[in-house]
Amino acid sequence: MKKTITLLCLLVGALSLFAQNLSQQTQAFDSYAEKAMQSWQMPGMAVAVVKDGQILFKKAYGVRQLGTTNMVNTQTQFACASTTKAMTAVCMAILIDEGKATWDDPVSKHLPEFLLYDPYVTRDLKIRDLFTHNSGVGNADFLWSIMDVSGDEVLRKMQQVVPSYPLRASFIYQNIFYLAAGKVIEKLSGQKWEAFIQARIFKPLGMNNTYPTLKSTPTSNLSKPHFRVNGAIKVIEATSADQIGPAGSVHSCIDDMSKWMICMLDSSKYAGGRLIEPDTWVELFRPQVLVPAGQFYPTMQLIKPNWTTYGLGWFQHDYKGKKINYHTGSLAGEIAMHAQLPEAKLGIYIFGNFDHTEVRHALVYKAFDLFSLGGNRDWNAEFLTLYKGIQDQADKEEAAFKAKQTLNTQPSKPLADYVGKYTHPLYGEAVVALEGNKLLITLNQFVSAKLNHWHYDTFRGPYTQDWYGTAMGTFSLNVEGKVEKLTYEGMEFTRSDL
Repeated sequence: MKKTITLLCLLVGALSLFAQNLSQQTQAFDSYAEKAMQSWQMPGMAVAVVKDGQILFKKAYGVRQLGTTNMVNTQTQFACASTTKAMTAVCMAILIDEGKATWDDPVSKHLPEFLLYDPYVTRDLKIRDLFTHNSGVGNADFLWSIMDVSGDEVLRKMQQVVPSYPLRASFIYQNIFYLAAGKVIEKLSGQKWEAFIQARIFKPLGMNNTYPTLKSTPTSNLSKPHFRVNGAIKVIEATSADQIGPAGSVHSCIDDMSKWMICMLDSSKYAGGRLIEPDTWVELFRPQVLVPAGQFYPTMQLIKPNWTTYGLGWFQHDYKGKKINYHTGSLAGEIAMHAQLPEAKLGIYIFGNFDHTEVRHALVYKAFDLFSLGGNRDWNAEFLTLYKGIQDQADKEEAAFKAKQTLNTQPSKPLADYVGKYTHPLYGEAVVALEGNKLLITLNQFVSAKLNHWHYDTFRGPYTQDWYGTAMGTFSLNVEGKVEKLTYEGMEFTRSDL
């Protein structure tokens, strides 16, 4: 009896010490997160850490919108952005478990209308390829970022996109193929992707404050995006990724993302069952392709991994001898990050409302160190230095570019001669109008910029949506001396009203 009492006392003591240590760790992490957020000037943020099926830490910080007292709470919705991709991969995995397809089915078997520039690639493209960014097609985000067209029209235009490299020969991050994956999910299930993800992931997990699109998200507790423009942080318009929803349109809160993290760390189990079979879950995280350094975040310059890969909706690398799965999410003025240390069943999710603030990476590796791997490296300070260096280099390049401007030149023609409509079958239309001594160029009635004369027949100036930065356009004349072409941000348009 005495031995039993002694053992119980030791157990209680051990549990008390564990609880005390955990409390100290969470307090340390909270303090670190608070200071890191301030150092990046993040207006608002929400963070959760889970381990062994439990929430270790969950907290909201700051405000939803600068200049207000609208505080972020754990139910505040943020953009999941590209962390949506892992959810879309699980949607496909559910259908694969149901025997409706395999990862290596040709996409054309289920989506025959999806045509690419190279007929061979159209024939040989597999469902797996839709998730691994190795189709050979480079970044085609201009199909939704400079025009307001439907997802179906985006996919139709993909037939005109010239490939950047052979099928499966490299890796270039590509959003549009996740849209195609969503269309395959629709064909296999008979439900729109938005309805399928709601019914098969959000509802079973009790993610009752998670929405598949920006359009469907309530606005009463929705965070606002922020961007630094001309040195000042300002609220900007939210970027909708609804056109390419399966790639990045989900909006959620940190309460719900805690449930998603726990599920994905525990082989997709949840209280009522599991989302996918164990072997299928393993396949999601199996390295599928090697990722070149240029396609990984600059943070890897300090992490220095030995290998970098991509699974099905997850970037992967090694850290202190352990495998890390992660994905960032970035829309203009909004950030997210979901990272796993699967061996320790440890995960962290970060939401923020300020453009590309890499506090997210700092908190990921601090959490891995603090709650599992050990170490006291100040990742936040190091990442701040790294990104200041990147910005300094960008500023030097901008200064060097400006120094190459040829002064005291004149356009070849009167400004009125540049006015007109210019078109391209893939890029759409660019309408040039005259506003005083500036050219107003509007792409697809969607984005516009006011350009001053730069030199010769080149014009440069800010976008009307000032967080887009600066645009540049160069005109060229035909043999008759008439303005015939416009090269705008690397896209060539031909005059259609001559």
